[in-house]
Amino acid sequence: MRMQSPIIRRKSRPIMVGKVPVGGDAPIAVQSMTNTDTCDVQATLAQIQRLEAVGADIVRVSVPSMEAAEAFRQIRAGTALPLVADIHFDYHIALKVLEYGVDCLRINPGNIGREDRVKAVIESARDHGVPLRIGVNAGSLGKELLRKYGEPNADAMVESALRHIEILDAYDFQDYKVSLKASEVFMTVAAYRKLATQIEQPLHLGITEAGGLRSGTVKSSIGLGLLLMDGIGDTIRISLAADPVEEIKVGFDILKSLGLRSKGVNLVACPSCSRQNFDVIATVNALEARLEDITTPIDVSVVGCIVNGPGEAYVADIGLTGATPMNMAYVDGQTSHKIANDKLVDELEAMVRRKVAQKQAEQKQSVNNLSVQKQHAADQTVPLRILEHTGTSS
Repeated sequence: MRMQSPIIRRKSRPIMVGKVPVGGDAPIAVQSMTNTDTCDVQATLAQIQRLEAVGADIVRVSVPSMEAAEAFRQIRAGTALPLVADIHFDYHIALKVLEYGVDCLRINPGNIGREDRVKAVIESARDHGVPLRIGVNAGSLGKELLRKYGEPNADAMVESALRHIEILDAYDFQDYKVSLKASEVFMTVAAYRKLATQIEQPLHLGITEAGGLRSGTVKSSIGLGLLLMDGIGDTIRISLAADPVEEIKVGFDILKSLGLRSKGVNLVACPSCSRQNFDVIATVNALEARLEDITTPIDVSVVGCIVNGPGEAYVADIGLTGATPMNMAYVDGQTSHKIANDKLVDELEAMVRRKVAQKQAEQKQSVNNLSVQKQHAADQTVPLRILEHTGTSS
């Protein structure tokens, strides 16, 4: 098996977003946001279901109006996935979605208006056990901060966050997370690094408006990678001008590359060259498409020749090395059998699914054994009242 991540994560105060723990020792949560019209309940629910199918931990939904709030009520009833409501300015909408069972509010207290309105939202969130997310964006900093700093920068973003935090502190509300997003990588990284030393709450990472699928993935990987390697970050969103499903896939791939999450298939593949004994790229693409439903952690290596193939296969659950006249398959680092080129994808998929079934059975057996051990330990404990009844003393 591959080595564990050497990253030491920043200690943060845990909160609960529905059933998902964020911060503390919890796994870094991966989330996305719907891009449907929230008032189109069926379309929004369909997108949430697609996001859940690829492993989304949390989904954010924009609620810009009271009509959308009423639609949110139906959306909430249609999914068990933790939902964050994205709200700006109108505190009535915040109070309504709190009533309807939202799991977190993305709302900046300073944008709500009068103190009584701010207090009403905070107290309702407290009563419902719902955390808040303070979301600072470099593109929407207040005029006062822009006059002070001249232009958006990391210091202005941090000061904006701290101003909102001061409002929550005034009401002794500590269940919140914070994001500091800019479309510029260095500004985002500097802002998070600065705030991480000043508060104990969880941090939600993202490079906002990162771009299309390819460019946005690259930019997000660099920015979030720098922060995650510092141990900073408790939940992430990859902001792409693409299908939100891709945001979840990229998010998990980033975390898997750093050893921070191990959900699904970790596919190691060579870029291919003239040494390849089969079409590596076509095989990998077909295999990825077929294995998207797998959530059990498993390492799969696909290498086109014997130069690096055996070494990668040695540390993988399932491995394939190109060879002539037949390619060599590996299971748990040991040679298994040979596979012809025209059988590669079918046979590899079958091998992976058999190994996943074995892992799931072993995990189930481990849980059962632990349950038996606990029950046995409980059976060996003599109740105090029996000792007293028999006259035994200590």
